[in-house]
Amino acid sequence: MSTKYSVTLEKLIRANSLGVLYMPDKPAGDLIIRSHDVNRPGLLFAGYERYFDTERIQFIGLAEMGYLKELDDATLRERLELFFGLKPPAAILTRDMEPLPQMLELAAKHDVPLLTSKVSTSEIMSAMIAWLGTELAERITRHGVMVEVYGEGILILGDSGIGKSETAVELIKRGHRLIADDAVEIRRVSSKTLVGSAPDNIRHFIELRGVGIINARNIFGIGAVKLTEKIDMAIQLEQWDPSKAYDRLGFEEDYLTILGIKVPATVVPVKPGRNLAIIIEIAAMNNRQKKLGYNAAKELMNQLGMEEEEPLSQQLDSWQ
Repeated sequence: MSTKYSVTLEKLIRANSLGVLYMPDKPAGDLIIRSHDVNRPGLLFAGYERYFDTERIQFIGLAEMGYLKELDDATLRERLELFFGLKPPAAILTRDMEPLPQMLELAAKHDVPLLTSKVSTSEIMSAMIAWLGTELAERITRHGVMVEVYGEGILILGDSGIGKSETAVELIKRGHRLIADDAVEIRRVSSKTLVGSAPDNIRHFIELRGVGIINARNIFGIGAVKLTEKIDMAIQLEQWDPSKAYDRLGFEEDYLTILGIKVPATVVPVKPGRNLAIIIEIAAMNNRQKKLGYNAAKELMNQLGMEEEEPLSQQLDSWQ
C-alpha cells in the first residue's frame, strides 16, 4: 500500500500567495491537505451533491459567484449551507472577488478556511494542481548525487567512495549546477516524469572525504545550485573490471526503473586517468540528441553499410 502524503494549509497559502478571508482558530500549520486534485463546486451550488469529494480544495470563480448572486436568499443560504457543511479543506475565491456575507458567516460556522487569490480561476487552478502534484507525489530517497548538466538532470549512482561527490564538484566548477549530494529525494510527479531534489536539512551541502562538509552555494555562488530538476538520465559509476565487457557504442538503450518510470541509464567504469566530469558532460549532450531522434551509433552503422542484426561491436572488431 502506497504512502499517503500531505501538506499543511500554511505552506499552501505561502507558496501560492493566497490571502486569508477567514481562518479557523486552529493554526493553518495544523490544517492538512491530502488530495492533489481540485474542484469548482458549480454542480454542488446547483444542488447536485453526488460524487462531491470533500478532500479537494474548492475554487469559486466568476461563473460560480455569478450563479450564486442570481439565487433568492433562501436558496442561496441552503446551497452555501450544503457546501460549507461538507467541510472542504479550503475554499478559494479567485480574481480578488469580495465574498458574500453568507460565505463569511457559514465559513465561520463550519470552520472552513476561506481564502482569496488575485489571479484568474484557470491560472491559479493550473498552478495549484502542479504544486500539489509535486508536494503530494509518491517518492523515494536514493543514495547518490544529482546535477544539472546542460539542462539535463543527471542522477549519479554508485558505491560509497567511488567518486560521486568529487565528480559533482568538478561539474560545478565547469559551470553546471548541484541538485543534491548523498541523498536524492525522487518524486513521481506524473506518469512520465520524475523530479529529484535534496532533503531540506542537507540541501547545498557536499561531503568530500579528506576535506569534510562544504556548502556549494556559499563556495561557488547561488548560480551553482538548483532546488529541483527533472531526472533525464541515470549514470552508474563502478570500479573498472577488466573481465567485464562494457558498452563501447551506445547502440542499445538501457534503462533504470524508478517508481515505475523507465529512465535512460548507462554504466561508466572508473579508473585512474578517466575524467568523469567530461564523460558525464558528453553523456548528457548525447542523451539530449537521442531524445531529439539522433543516434550516432546508428548513423555510423549506416555509413559503414553494416547489418543491424549482427552486434555492431562485433562488426567493428572484424575491421581491426
